[in-house]
Amino acid sequence: MQECKKLGLYGFGAAAHILIQLAVFHHQQVYAFTRKGDEAAQKFALELGAHWVGDSSESPPDTMDAAIIFAPSGELVPQALKHIRKGGRVVCAGIHMSDIPSFPYKDLWGERSISSVANLTRQDGEEFLPLAASLDIHTEVHPYALEDANQALDDLRAGRFTGAAVITL
Repeated sequence: MQECKKLGLYGFGAAAHILIQLAVFHHQQVYAFTRKGDEAAQKFALELGAHWVGDSSESPPDTMDAAIIFAPSGELVPQALKHIRKGGRVVCAGIHMSDIPSFPYKDLWGERSISSVANLTRQDGEEFLPLAASLDIHTEVHPYALEDANQALDDLRAGRFTGAAVITL
């Protein structure tokens, strides 16, 4: 497997704003894709070290080695496949996603692959947290009271904040 030097992140929210910091530490170029018109998320990605930012309908300036899709939009899978090199991988990392539309085989050809990630294990967390602490990973959180959980979801869907929503008791 080739090394991943150019990484695309589709959906720049809770997980991506943490992952970009790890990727930048490892000297990877990060291409951050956001919703159309989400200038706040694009600015946030640049502040965290993104090499390039744009909306999900745009083409990055370079072919990427891999892409991770956090957004729940299945239509991003064929889009990401078009922007990765032969042998590259597209990882679907959301808890849910809309259906992936049909796409031409030529976009998958060349040993490109699509995979998904279901869950992180306890061991994953135990390994990541000391690393995050040693790298001084910054998280941007927006607390919501439990009774405001629906508002948090609405704000998330509408792109009213960057970073992560946290429900508090």
